Amino acid sequence: MNSAPEILLVDDNPGDVVLVRESLADTAHQSRVHFVVGADEAIAFLLRRGRYTHTVRPDLMILDLNLPNRDGHKVLAEVKAIPELRHIPVVIFSSSASQQDIARSYELGANCYLSKPADVKRFFSVVRAIEEFWFRYASLPDKETNERFSHTCITD
Repeated sequence: MNSAPEILLVDDNPGDVVLVRESLADTAHQSRVHFVVGADEAIAFLLRRGRYTHTVRPDLMILDLNLPNRDGHKVLAEVKAIPELRHIPVVIFSSSASQQDIARSYELGANCYLSKPADVKRFFSVVRAIEEFWFRYASLPDKETNERFSHTCITD
């Protein structure tokens, strides 16, 4: 990956948003974190609609389940149902450790499920591990390939 990784964080807890941003502030990958609060904003950002027309398509989405209006499972289902978004890895990062939430997330296409640690030091460690895994070890398609493939799928 040549440019700084782009991460979309979907979370309505301002404290968690601050912690994620602080966790990634001085890492080797220098990820850019974009933040939205709810389901409608997340979909608008991903589809580049409304005030998000000029945003970049993220390389990774970190999604909380507990969102206002529509929960994270509904956002996940919508993202995975849209061909031009389906390739974006989605990490569920939630305070829930419920086996029901975990199973449902994987059924809907989540790439990973992590429960938010209550301890700040562990929280930082988990967020950095997310970034390290997805941007150092995992192989992701480049943006140009994704854009070409998405347009081909939509017009076919």
